Amino acid sequence: MTDLLLRTVRRVGTSGAPCDVRIVDGRIEAVAPAGTLDPPSSADADVVETDGAWLGPGLVDHHVHFDQWALVRRRVDVSACASAEATADALAAVARTGVADLVLVGHGYRDGTWPRPARRGLLDGAAPGLPVVVISADLHAVWCNALALAHCAALLGRPLDAGDDGVLREQDAFDVTAVLSRVPDDVLDGWVAEAVDAAAARGVTRVVDLEMVFGLDRWTRRVHAGTDDLRVDSGVYPGELDAAIARGLRSGDVVDGTRGLVRMGPFKVITDGSLGTRTAAMASGEGVLAYPFADLVAMVRRAVDAGFVPAVHAIGDRANTLALDVFEAVGARGSIEHAQLLHGTDVDRFARLGVAASVQPEHAMDDRDIADRYWADVTDRAFPFASLHRAGAELRLGSDAPVAPLDPWVSMAAAVGRDRDGRAPWHPAERLSALTAWRGSTEGGRVGVSVGDVADLVLLAADPLAVADSAALRHAEVLATAIAGRFTHRDL
Repeated sequence: MTDLLLRTVRRVGTSGAPCDVRIVDGRIEAVAPAGTLDPPSSADADVVETDGAWLGPGLVDHHVHFDQWALVRRRVDVSACASAEATADALAAVARTGVADLVLVGHGYRDGTWPRPARRGLLDGAAPGLPVVVISADLHAVWCNALALAHCAALLGRPLDAGDDGVLREQDAFDVTAVLSRVPDDVLDGWVAEAVDAAAARGVTRVVDLEMVFGLDRWTRRVHAGTDDLRVDSGVYPGELDAAIARGLRSGDVVDGTRGLVRMGPFKVITDGSLGTRTAAMASGEGVLAYPFADLVAMVRRAVDAGFVPAVHAIGDRANTLALDVFEAVGARGSIEHAQLLHGTDVDRFARLGVAASVQPEHAMDDRDIADRYWADVTDRAFPFASLHRAGAELRLGSDAPVAPLDPWVSMAAAVGRDRDGRAPWHPAERLSALTAWRGSTEGGRVGVSVGDVADLVLLAADPLAVADSAALRHAEVLATAIAGRFTHRDL
């Protein structure tokens, strides 16, 4: 913890009158008109003149896959490729450079609007003699050549049947991604440290990490090694729930020796697929459900009884109805992760059941064309952010990184504008106000900072509640970020 005096700041959510803010032992001790507060008495106290910067609570990304985000930053980005052929060509160009190791891995393909589907032969020809895997943008599919299928099957110890297209979906895709993510701890930790620095530079002070491999011990190791510029709530999935229960863990528990930076996160369970992979469970009967209703109820009840807060993945309207039914049957509060397509009758149930809608607004921008194609008749109830807010639901914004960038300003801009790249807003009736988007991006929906608050803070060049348009909001200038008064990023 650091003692600190911030001079001449303007607090978000106020009139903007300049003030001084004194921080002692990691909390805001005093706020007074500019020029009237003395520095903290500690010998190593820092005094920072901000010249009128805007001060707000630190930002939270409520849904990330942090290891995958760190790994993706080193994979071949094919997100701009508009066809299977273009994707194969991009990978072939990388293969010719000779930089690939045992496997050439791409990331970010979106085949929902491609003129022709993926074919395994394209990847076979792209890099003869080299296993090639391309992970979809939504993480729910992997496209492999023949060598990659054989390589990953050997690592998994079981056969993989991808058919003629070379595409594996859902659990098979998750398993392949997991084996591709096996890198030495020190290497991955170094990449994670760089990603933590990048998050801090965008004002992030906490993430909810829903990586599919239990991460609590990895984050503890990282903090001990000095990667301590982020608070992390690390979740657990069904396959490791029993082990977490056996350790006596509960959601919200702070891990000893991490200075309060690492906490046990929620219990995450996936009910259906995704829009991009066309596996979201729909009322029309399309898509897949991962578990029968009775099994979901039993699983969530076991987690809740052991002290875990459930975070239930649901994309399609059928899956969201099912997830809400599970919450109602168990009598638990928690969150639905994504909530991308909802029946009108389900919108009101979020607030009534005390279930938060953990949404990723940039997905609406990434997937608007796919939605218009595959959800053509129901897009008026897709990504219904404003409808959920009007119904009284708690909204939590996030990125689902690496599906979208780990940058809360990108999420807020997509929520406020429902637009990007100069295109007209998509279903503008579902836009959020800047205030609502800001609340969804802070701890507990805080707007400003007050005496007694933990000094997890962001300093900004402009008032985030008064930015003129969504394009400007995407590129908001972050001057500094602090956790408990200790700068994790400083550019002033």
